[in-house]
Amino acid sequence: MYRGTRMYRGAVGLLLAGGVLLTGCSGDGSGDGPGAKSSASDRRGAPAPAPAATGGAAENGAKGGAKETDGAKKADGLREPATPDYLSTFALDVDTASYGYARRTLTDGRLPGPETVRPEEFVNSFRQGYRRPEGNGFTVSVDGARAGAEGGDWSLVRVGLATRAAPSSAERPPAALTFVVDISGSMASSDRLGLVKTSLGILTDELRDDDSVSLVTFSDEARTVLPMTRLRDHRGKIHDAVDSMEPADSTNVEAGIRRGYEEAVDGHRKGANNRVVLLSDALANTGETDADTILERIDSARREYGITLFGVGVGSDYGDALMERLTNKGDGHTTYIADEEQARKVFIDQLPAHLELTARDAKAQVAFDPKTVEKFKLIGYEDRKVADEDFRDDSVDGGEIGPGHTVTALYAVRLRDGASGHVATATVRWLDPKSRAAYEETGSVETGAIRGRLWGGRSTRLQVTAVAAYFADTLRGGGLPGEPGLGELASRAKELASSTEDDSVVKLATAIGRADRLRGGHDETGTGTGEGEMD
Repeated sequence: MYRGTRMYRGAVGLLLAGGVLLTGCSGDGSGDGPGAKSSASDRRGAPAPAPAATGGAAENGAKGGAKETDGAKKADGLREPATPDYLSTFALDVDTASYGYARRTLTDGRLPGPETVRPEEFVNSFRQGYRRPEGNGFTVSVDGARAGAEGGDWSLVRVGLATRAAPSSAERPPAALTFVVDISGSMASSDRLGLVKTSLGILTDELRDDDSVSLVTFSDEARTVLPMTRLRDHRGKIHDAVDSMEPADSTNVEAGIRRGYEEAVDGHRKGANNRVVLLSDALANTGETDADTILERIDSARREYGITLFGVGVGSDYGDALMERLTNKGDGHTTYIADEEQARKVFIDQLPAHLELTARDAKAQVAFDPKTVEKFKLIGYEDRKVADEDFRDDSVDGGEIGPGHTVTALYAVRLRDGASGHVATATVRWLDPKSRAAYEETGSVETGAIRGRLWGGRSTRLQVTAVAAYFADTLRGGGLPGEPGLGELASRAKELASSTEDDSVVKLATAIGRADRLRGGHDETGTGTGEGEMD
């Protein structure tokens, strides 16, 4: 989806990691969204610079672009301090697999590995309540709150992006889906291949008569079980093909994806949403196991036909890194399912957002004002970072976003003493999926909008976002200013579950409680040093 996993040359410092941003699907736009102002400014192919940090940093060259991190060398051999950077640029992300897998791991009585925790995917697993645009494109909302007594002068600033509401199943374009199913030995359990069969059965009943599906399976080799077939009167045939799958030997993901794209090209339908759906525990052990190499071998088909890759992860032992890399390179996104309830959410409730695209190569850039902001840190998005100067380079990959998606970027921000006025301007840039024309939308926030208290404040959704982000950060080792311990986070999540009547927040509280018991309650916080963007 976002070639954010490439090693972008970057002026962006190390971002702390997630998820949004986009849940994938973060709800229908109901609820108490942010109250920040948002300015509409669609500009096709705008050549102007990104919203510049005003004042000192801009005057000192702290806009985007490469910077000498060790400072400039003076005639006497010493180095001047590097100019602080007040721009943050990243590709949008709607994945949610990290949070789903963390919940599954905690249910099994284990802490998730820190390398599998991506805070943006935790945050984007929850409804935000942002205002949505009527047509294609985005709304941009920016708000925030003081992080609390423990956070001192620190605040959380939330940048929220939302696409139009997802259409009903009857209103979306037809779909041509190629399912690539892992039937290796590691999939031989009810929560793996059994769950995949259940999921595909649910989807077969949900799809329309004018949709088409094909089925490819792989273990040590790949084979086509069902060529591209219109649903119409063939649902029984498709159910039989799904039911026929049985576990076999090793896991050759490369063979499965190559065969899957061949089938997707053979069955390509003009005007339809053509997508390859990979269902696997992603524990590759045969053939090519490097994601970049696998995707390079089908690159021409992917680009020429615009076929995107949707990854659905399963299993208590899950190859998170491989699945994440594959879907990032395959212009798609990934989610994780642990049970039938989650399968129904993915394949019924969120189906249009998983199939249709409203924006390609979407990126965001947030310009902080150095007159009011001393330092800031983006929570998550480490593998989505983009060089500041590449924000308007439309040849640099961004994220693919569908209808009904929201994307959230949460920043820890420390204001200067006595600061008042403009804090930040956020801009999202994307390409129209069909015309490839470029558009932008901006929103900004002032100090008055982030002075209110976080806990017990007006926005319960902002509080849920904060709990999810703090939870993810703690699982990765902690260090955010004002970060509560897991016990306090669990209590706050329970209170928020009651006030929002949101079952997903109940599950969040349960997961935090389990992590607290496994961790033994020891958490550390930190504030960092210096100015500008923090490592």
